[in-house]
Amino acid sequence: MIPYGRQSISRDDIEEVIEVLRSPFLTQGPKVPEFEAAICKAVGARYSVAVNSATSALHVAYLSLGVEPGDVVWTSPITFVATANAALYCGASVEFVDIDLSTFNMCVKDLERKLITAKQNNRLPKVVTPVHLCGQSCDMAAIKKLSDEYDFRVVEDASHAVGGQYSGRPIGCCEYSDISIFSFHPVKIITTGEGGVATTNDQALADSMRLLRSHGITRNEDLLFRRDGDWYYEQQALGFNYRMTEMSAALGCSQLRRLELFVQSRNELAAVYDSELASLPLHLPKVPSNVVSSRHLYVVRLKAKEHVASHAEIFHALRKFEVGVNLHYIPVYRQPYYSDLAISKQDFVNSEIYYESAISIPLFHDMTQQDQETVIDALRVVLA
Repeated sequence: MIPYGRQSISRDDIEEVIEVLRSPFLTQGPKVPEFEAAICKAVGARYSVAVNSATSALHVAYLSLGVEPGDVVWTSPITFVATANAALYCGASVEFVDIDLSTFNMCVKDLERKLITAKQNNRLPKVVTPVHLCGQSCDMAAIKKLSDEYDFRVVEDASHAVGGQYSGRPIGCCEYSDISIFSFHPVKIITTGEGGVATTNDQALADSMRLLRSHGITRNEDLLFRRDGDWYYEQQALGFNYRMTEMSAALGCSQLRRLELFVQSRNELAAVYDSELASLPLHLPKVPSNVVSSRHLYVVRLKAKEHVASHAEIFHALRKFEVGVNLHYIPVYRQPYYSDLAISKQDFVNSEIYYESAISIPLFHDMTQQDQETVIDALRVVLA
């Protein structure tokens, strides 16, 4: 089975991890700060905070922005559940903004309409979290303009998007947001095994996220209320054990050196798909001219009324051809846990169209020409 995504591990990656295993530190050593500094250099942010997953990064980001019971966080329904769940961890409620079918990202027009109504009802969001689906940036300048007008904070869920660009600047630089989140799960652009990072240009937010990732404990003498001796530390907040290990950080440092290569190869593979699939009854992904996508995913949509087989039948048929297709994602509001939100599907027309037609086809750095030809041939047969 050709997977929809897969990590690429080099000999250098392995050697860097082995070096840490032979060192005195497996956690809380020098590699995590080294990785954080490398991330800052790669994306142009002042601070980065490495944690054990992007979910943890979202959680400490929301907490550091003051999200608490009674607050509302808005995000896209076409995302992994963690984007919304992390707000629930803070005691907040979650609402969704429909997507733009041309980009699969949060629709700015729909966001503005929802904000107008929310202001009238005195229920504006504390945080809006646009999701850069597939590695393609949302329209961040427009979202930033609305955040200034309606006084909400912005967290970019850039879990798919490390290595991408928006208007000539790296995604994650936080020019238009308070905090950006990256994921380093094995199927993402680079991997740390499991892991995530939050980037920001705000020192207070960075300090807060660092405190929260490590039980709320600090030894920083500038922050202590008192000092009993060299052994002294203080718990100043109710934090979590969200630290990244030294092994993960070592793998991340090594992987990050190939980030540009990974993004380039993914875009080359996407260009082949763009050309070879153009004649099939599919909507192919479109990338705006001011965006460089990191191409975490290549999502096609079936053209309505041009297929005898159903969405599910086509999906199943591709799997029978050993093509490991997937669907990213089921709208979060469709999950049973979110059923008490009593959301009407009619409020999310584009998300529903997307869910009923989208298929993620294989795309990863080590994908061979033969792999890609197998995928293309399978699509031609199944869609004939």
